Amino acid sequence: MKLYPIKFTPLFYYRIWGGDKLKTILNKKYREDSIGESWEISDVDGYETRVANGDLKGYTLKELIKQFKGDFVGDQVYKRFKDNFPLLIKFIDAKTPLSIQVHPNNLLAMKRHNSFGKNEMWYIMDAEKEAELIVGFNKDVEKEKYIEHLNSSTLNEILNIEKIKKGDTFYIPTGRVHAIGAGVLLAEIQQTSDITYRIYDYDRIDIKTEQKRELHTDLALDAIDFKYYDNYKTKYENKENTSNKLVYSQYFRTNIINISSAIKKDYSNIDSFVIYMCVSGSLSIEHKSNIYNLKTGETVLLPAVIKQVKIKSKDAKVLEIVI
Repeated sequence: MKLYPIKFTPLFYYRIWGGDKLKTILNKKYREDSIGESWEISDVDGYETRVANGDLKGYTLKELIKQFKGDFVGDQVYKRFKDNFPLLIKFIDAKTPLSIQVHPNNLLAMKRHNSFGKNEMWYIMDAEKEAELIVGFNKDVEKEKYIEHLNSSTLNEILNIEKIKKGDTFYIPTGRVHAIGAGVLLAEIQQTSDITYRIYDYDRIDIKTEQKRELHTDLALDAIDFKYYDNYKTKYENKENTSNKLVYSQYFRTNIINISSAIKKDYSNIDSFVIYMCVSGSLSIEHKSNIYNLKTGETVLLPAVIKQVKIKSKDAKVLEIVI
């Protein structure tokens, strides 16, 4: 079978902080309440997404990699990650704040959990008035002073709080304390990992378990970067009909494309799959005379063997992700 632009069936997850914007804004199809996450492309063990379109419908992401190897992910990606897909792609809807948390780096995650670390980025798709995020510290903090604030429930005095709007982008490297605030809908790109250390959870009771969620304050201490940084928000250009650099790291590279006409994309010099996340509007993707439509809240993966596509829209914004 030949490879083609692939859509996956999302996986939806209840979260104590979840709302209904994945349904009302992104038109996701589910019946449950408080759905906080739509996993668009996942290779997390036990939570693998399956192909939703074409001849490969029903295949898991892992099965595609095993069958097509470098043709699917890129030769250099396959050499580096073998049968494991390196990224987890999500949409997140926070009706109420997420816990204050941190992710361990690769070394710590591998040592403790036999897992990748969790470097990630956020692109804000929708933010209610006064919406905010917690990203890093507002000054350099000594570990002992951090523990004092944690024990006295005054962490907000030392955390950096960012007022946000649609289009804002943040890179969250491992070690950076962070939390998504209430009223935020965002796209998240991250390493394939589900390791999170909760530091503080507002003493909330989960209605499903009727208990407070587990905290990982001791594990988090060795993972936290206590340094202050001058700027946490990503600055980027917004030119039309071209790939604008958004976040580049050793784990993934993300551009944003503002599409207002028909453009041709040539990936001949990229040895990687390409993922498009539509964060605004709708577009069509043409490959070998076949048309694939993509609208806000949808994701498509171009296998590495696909080197040319034509994208067409009157008004759309797309995140373009490669390794």
